[in-house]
Amino acid sequence: MEYSVTLSQLFNIKEEYAQNIITLLDEGNTIPFIARYRKEMHGSMDDQLIRAFSEKLDYLRGLDKRREEIRELIKGQEKLTDEISLSLDKAQTLSELEDIYRPFRPKRKTRASIAKERGLEPLALEIMKQEKGFDPMKSAEQFVDAEKEVPTAQDAISGAMDIIAESISDNAEIRKKLRAIMHISGLLKSVAADAQQDSVYTNYYDYSESVRKIAGHRILAVNRGEKEGFLKVSIVLDPEQPLNVINRALDRGTNPLCSDILRAAGEDAYTRLIFPSIEREIRAELTENASENAMKVFATNLKQLLMQPPVKGKTVLGLDPGYRTGCKVAVVDDTGKVLDTAVIYPTHSEQKVAQSKRKLLELIKKHHVDIISIGNGTASKETEMFAADAIKEADHTVYYMVVSEAGASVYSASKLAATELPELDLTLRSAVSIARRLQDPLAELVKIEPKAIGVGQYQHDMPQKRLSETLDGVVEDCVNSVGADLNTASPALLLRVSGLNATVCKNIVAYREENGAFNSRAELKKVPKLGPKAFEQCAGFLRVPESRNPLDHTGVHPESYATAKELLKLADYTEKEIKASKFSDLPARVKQLGTKSLSEKLGIGLPTLNDIVKELSKPGRDPRDEMPKPMLRSDVLDINDLKEGMELTGTVRNVIDFGAFIDIGVHQDGLVHISQICDRFIKHPSEVLKVGDIVKVKILSVDVKKNRISLTMRGV
Repeated sequence: MEYSVTLSQLFNIKEEYAQNIITLLDEGNTIPFIARYRKEMHGSMDDQLIRAFSEKLDYLRGLDKRREEIRELIKGQEKLTDEISLSLDKAQTLSELEDIYRPFRPKRKTRASIAKERGLEPLALEIMKQEKGFDPMKSAEQFVDAEKEVPTAQDAISGAMDIIAESISDNAEIRKKLRAIMHISGLLKSVAADAQQDSVYTNYYDYSESVRKIAGHRILAVNRGEKEGFLKVSIVLDPEQPLNVINRALDRGTNPLCSDILRAAGEDAYTRLIFPSIEREIRAELTENASENAMKVFATNLKQLLMQPPVKGKTVLGLDPGYRTGCKVAVVDDTGKVLDTAVIYPTHSEQKVAQSKRKLLELIKKHHVDIISIGNGTASKETEMFAADAIKEADHTVYYMVVSEAGASVYSASKLAATELPELDLTLRSAVSIARRLQDPLAELVKIEPKAIGVGQYQHDMPQKRLSETLDGVVEDCVNSVGADLNTASPALLLRVSGLNATVCKNIVAYREENGAFNSRAELKKVPKLGPKAFEQCAGFLRVPESRNPLDHTGVHPESYATAKELLKLADYTEKEIKASKFSDLPARVKQLGTKSLSEKLGIGLPTLNDIVKELSKPGRDPRDEMPKPMLRSDVLDINDLKEGMELTGTVRNVIDFGAFIDIGVHQDGLVHISQICDRFIKHPSEVLKVGDIVKVKILSVDVKKNRISLTMRGV
């Protein structure tokens, strides 16, 4: 297959760009590196698009590999014809390839294989020929053989019908047509396994929807209901249309005696073999598509969460709520260094609550705490109410914010946490993580397995390997778009940097500990096992604020340093200005000189020139600073305080297929259904909302008993 041609059409890009990306990937370049530093070669495609391109390339290569495997297997049986070979060449999907291979696949014992062992295949072939004057029953009498367990002519006919039915089932063209019919006309139906048993799946106890229209989240919901034993799920289809397709494909109308047998065999093939097989295929396909869409939503949410702006220069007190074992406390300074820890009991007796308040206020005063970060798990509501009350008595203004604690316990029990915080008890490490994830969500959340972060839906029902690959790609893209400080980045953060593996990350940290801070990017070359290729891939994403070379503080790649210096010269910057790194007016000077003529003089493309200008004009630029700032609170609401029509401001916590969950300052997040997000029609909530957005909402209804809050954004 000519991959560059196929992929250029699929992604609507020049064939030259498609070939360049294939070459770059095959040379071992990482996706972040290709996206950032080889823009001229692919027309400035972003990392997500290049990742999708890479996945499609892998699929096409896998398809070709399987195509050749099947060709060789059929050839080995000495059954490969020019027609079969052409069909294999034309097949566009794996299912089409498998349909072609189906008649040649070694089978377990079937009714057809038993009939063949009894010598009935010639009879089946004669019936399928439908020659005029041929009498199937009369011919069947010749195959009667008690020793072969064919006692009567009717038994011979039945055996021949089994062979014909399997032949129909193995017909690739028939299967393709029936699969299309099921896609268009099939209904996915679910019924209660036990109608008397109450469950969260009651909406699906008598439910059906068109296969081609059913939403992904409903497919995943009925799948889970079926898995948990509450639902029975099937695809239903009127058999008339598929049976007509089979009859038209087989019945030539030349011999009525044969036609009757073929129709009966066709019906048997459909009900016993084809329908159950295609039903499984289509359900698997629906699940795969639903999973892919759910993973895309998860990936989008994860990206927004990781790219939340850091709360810089603030001392943060982290609270990991709990009932019986108390609330774990950790104070960290503006660099994330642990200053103090404690355990308080804000949900116990009055005496304990009073002691807890004194301790909290003491820590706030001692370390001049700016913000309290509260985990949203068990006892979060009570802890939030306690903190909101306590900070009223603080000697300075203190805010708080409830953060997702998803994955904090996973981190606290990890080897990484034990290495980073060896002196702390496992439970206190969670409080440190909760504090740090408010300060710098990206730096902290990279330490946790992405799927444990919990900003998706049905993540436990996804293909776990595929989910991990998707989310790891998101984390990698986020880390590399922000960049990492070479002298402070944790091993977990370094591991996500383009071109670095676990061994090299360990060596970087060891080098730092042995030799002190890196003084330049070039010094990276001294790190053991960090070769020229790894340096090329990672250097542009690592920042060295301690370096005397101002370019080491930016996203300009070392390969472009000479170009960047030449650019500054052409833009008339003095040595003094260059040493002071004052290039804020560079865009204006470049515009005056003319970007096109400058790019020609410098011998670089416009995208690279624009990137260099952007980096130099804002050294140390953090793309997260352009995101909406997190909403800090100083007071708390109770669900009983909420009234219909009340308007509030909240933070988007999760975006899913049917709506979004909004934190409005009560323990339970409210749901804005997709129909209540805006006045215009939208296909998905992510068209309007993203995780971290600050939005205004109105209360539609409150169900205190079920702890449900319905919200609207329309007309607010």
